[in-house]
Amino acid sequence: MHENRTKYPKKKTQMYQQLQELPKKYSVAALVRMEKVRASQLLPLRKKLQGEVEIVSIKDRVAKKALEKLDIPGIEKLKDKLTGQCVFMFTNMSPFKLNVLLGKNKVLLTARGGDIASMDVIVPPKNTGIAPGPMLTEFKENKIPTKIDQGTIWILKETIPVKKGEAISTKLAALLGKLDIKPIEAKIILNSALSEGILFAEEELVVDVEKFKESLVQAAQEANSLSIEIGYITPENAQHIISKAAQSARSLSIESGFLTDETNEQILQKAHGQAQSVSSKLPAEATTDDAPAEKADAEPKADAPAEKESTYDQASYQELLLGQLQHQHQFFQHQLHAVGV
Repeated sequence: MHENRTKYPKKKTQMYQQLQELPKKYSVAALVRMEKVRASQLLPLRKKLQGEVEIVSIKDRVAKKALEKLDIPGIEKLKDKLTGQCVFMFTNMSPFKLNVLLGKNKVLLTARGGDIASMDVIVPPKNTGIAPGPMLTEFKENKIPTKIDQGTIWILKETIPVKKGEAISTKLAALLGKLDIKPIEAKIILNSALSEGILFAEEELVVDVEKFKESLVQAAQEANSLSIEIGYITPENAQHIISKAAQSARSLSIESGFLTDETNEQILQKAHGQAQSVSSKLPAEATTDDAPAEKADAEPKADAPAEKESTYDQASYQELLLGQLQHQHQFFQHQLHAVGV
């Protein structure tokens, strides 16, 4: 395009004007390099994304001329990415969402020599409709068994001449094209995208959707666990927090000896166990039943001090239990004060 020209082809003029208007109309301008895309991919894509994405195929020189006149933040960086035949995509959706959407819209293409098979290439048994002749040699070279019947070539059995990940030879590519077998799965990937003045490179636009979902689920689980631990009530965790609070209240009631309908049995069992523990540490005479009156009368008066000592030990035991109950009551009062009750 010469600088001194005053007239340009109508199509180039329209492209120039279009490329000056669209970046102002949409919030995202994305770029796709045509060396990675076949023209046959664009037609179905235009139909699927109609109304959401505008696709413009344009020469880089025309695009640079149009973009350099625009006063849009970051447009200069996008202009530097223009080389050769380019495809612009203009939209108001997030560039990350656009890239994911493009990845889902895969198309199957005929193979070219040297292409890598996207899947196992399966040649089914059928009537090819191809007349016998030089084509028989091509089938034989690719190890596809055939026969001639009713003036056409028939494939005898299902054959896999190439497996996924293997290169497709030029001869096999030509044969698959004649059989209308498309073993190349193609998708469009954004080379770069300009959004709100920020230019995103190709590797920055790639989003692993499944991994992202897993991260969100894990984050939600961790947030829920944290909210339960600190007692921050939400509609999702309210039941868990209330259950936890009820369990804590029961534990506190049992620990402090505060009788309720739900805890009285456990508290009494605990008190009984403590009483048995204390009793086992007292002298034997402090825990025996009172002796029969006849035996007491028969004993000499010299044993009177022992009876007095036994009475003293029983009193000490009662005083000890009373002290424990008072201590538990004080502990419970302290806990209630701590929680603001």
